[in-house]
Amino acid sequence: MTVCAIETATEDGAVGSTGFTMTADGTYAARLAGDGEALFPERWTLDGPEPYAVPLPLDQPEERDADVLPLTDGRVLIRRRVEGRHAFSLLYPTGPGTGELPLGAIESARLTLLPPSPDGVSAYALAPGEGSTAIWLVAGGAFGPEHVAEVPGHCSGGVWLDRTGRMLALDRQLDGGPVKAVAVDLGRGGEVTPLLQITEESDDRLLLAEPDSGLLLIRSNAPGHDRLGWGVLSSLRPVRFPECLRLADCAVTPFAVQPGQMLTPESCAVALRIDGAAGSWLGVWRPAGRRLHQLAAPEGWLAGAGLWSREGVLQLPYATGAVRCGVARIEAPEDVCVPDVITGRDMITEPAQAEHAGGEPSVGAGAPLVCRPMPLQQSPLTGRAAPD
Repeated sequence: MTVCAIETATEDGAVGSTGFTMTADGTYAARLAGDGEALFPERWTLDGPEPYAVPLPLDQPEERDADVLPLTDGRVLIRRRVEGRHAFSLLYPTGPGTGELPLGAIESARLTLLPPSPDGVSAYALAPGEGSTAIWLVAGGAFGPEHVAEVPGHCSGGVWLDRTGRMLALDRQLDGGPVKAVAVDLGRGGEVTPLLQITEESDDRLLLAEPDSGLLLIRSNAPGHDRLGWGVLSSLRPVRFPECLRLADCAVTPFAVQPGQMLTPESCAVALRIDGAAGSWLGVWRPAGRRLHQLAAPEGWLAGAGLWSREGVLQLPYATGAVRCGVARIEAPEDVCVPDVITGRDMITEPAQAEHAGGEPSVGAGAPLVCRPMPLQQSPLTGRAAPD
C-alpha cells in the first residue's frame, strides 16, 4: 500500500505535512485533533474490522506547529518546538492515560519529518543548513536522534523508493540552480546519485513512487510550466505529461498509487486530489487509460489522504460531527479497453487525450522538441552507473 499524508506545497516547492499521516502498510494513522487551541495527538487504527480512534492527550495541549507520525507498533512520534530545538517523543496509550517516552532533541533552524519509513519502526527528518541538508534518524535508533547522512545542497520533499527504507528520493537544489530529484542510499552513508534529469534547466521533482511496479509521478516545468508527468523505472520511454491531468483553474496533486502491479505499471490506478474554487474533490487516473475520472469525495474527507489496496479499492479517511473516525471505500472506475492484437496489450477504445514527452512543449503538433529526458533506466535502482 502507498503511504499518504495530507500535504501542501511551500514557497520553495517543498511538500510539507498538514496533519494526517498513515503508516506505509496502512495499519495506523495519526493526526492532531481537537478544537481551537485544545489540540492533542490522535491515533487511528485502520487494519481491524472497523476503524477507531484513540486520543493521546497529555497535561498540556499541543502547539499547532507540532508534527505527528504513526509507527506500526501502535506508538505515535511527536515533534515539538521547544526553546529553539526540535524535541521528539513517542506517545502510546496506557489504560486511561497516555504514556510518553522522550527521545531527545535536535538544534536546527528548520526541520521537517519525512514520510513514514516502509520498515514501520524508523522515522527520519530533514534539517537544511547553509550549504547542505542533514538527514536524521529520530526514532528507531539505539541512542536517540542519530545523524545518518549529509547531502550537499538544499533538499526538500522525500519519497521512499523501496520496501526496506534504504533508498530515499529527495528534491535537491545546488547553488541556486534548478531542482532535481536525486536518490540517497541510506545504507551507504547517504551516497547520492541522479534520479531525474528531464532537461538541464528544468525543475524536476518526484511526488510519488510505487516500488512494486516502478511507476513514478513527477512534477516538472520542462514543458514550459509546471505539469504532472509519469515514468517507469527501467523503462526506455521518456517522461510523459498527460493532457488529461491539466485542469484549468485547478491544482491536481497525486497522493496514492495502487500497489502490486509488478509487470503492468501503466495499469496502476492513481488517486489525485483536485482543488478548485468549489473545494476539493477526487480524481482517479491510469497511465494506460489516459482519462481522468473526477469523483465526489466523501463528506469530511481528510483531503489528500488515502491508500489503495492491491485489488484497486481506494480507502479514504474521513471525520464528521457524527463519525469521529471513518474510512470510505471506492472501487477504481474501469477504463473501456480492448486487446491490441499486435502488442498483446490493452488499448483504450474511447478518444484519448494527448500526452507530451519529456521537454516537448505542449502547444500542438509541429512544435520543436526541446530536449528528451534522461532515460529512467539509468536511475540508481537498476544497478547501472549514473551518468556524470
